[in-house]
Amino acid sequence: MSKPAAVQPTQKAQAALKPPRKSILPWLGFSVVLILLDQITKLWVQARLDLGAVVEVTSFFNLVHVLNPGAAFSFLADQSGWQKHFLSAVAVVASIVILFMMRSSSHRKFSMICLASILGGAIGNLIDRLLHGAVIDFLDFYVQHYHWPAFNVADVAITVGAIGLIIDELFFNRQQSR
Repeated sequence: MSKPAAVQPTQKAQAALKPPRKSILPWLGFSVVLILLDQITKLWVQARLDLGAVVEVTSFFNLVHVLNPGAAFSFLADQSGWQKHFLSAVAVVASIVILFMMRSSSHRKFSMICLASILGGAIGNLIDRLLHGAVIDFLDFYVQHYHWPAFNVADVAITVGAIGLIIDELFFNRQQSR
């Protein structure tokens, strides 16, 4: 007796197994809102605070006006200037990868919020690098004399989006694949 041939699903059946693609335009709109919020807050800081200024708001929070030529935690900030081009290229490549990820995840709302947040933050900081050669940071949290590195709205969007993607992968995506 011969073994029965394995039945291969038809293209129609395979397409039925995949969730339908939804438009990513609303999520790109969310990214644009984050970019605008980031840029408006940075323009406000530039208009109200001199470079290097520190305004104490509470016992744990200052508004500051600093330029960060490096990446997170001022990584590469002490370099001669090549990092502007490198970090700009990283932001462009990351944005393109995120757009492809958005196309394939368009049916997953939480993933789309996270990806759109990261995209908005990456582009917000890219704009700074292109316009100023560095990123404008202005949120300074601290405990006594220990300061967290200053950051901005784009940094918050990137961080929240990245944490959200990790949570999505650990808890939601695994359940969907079972």
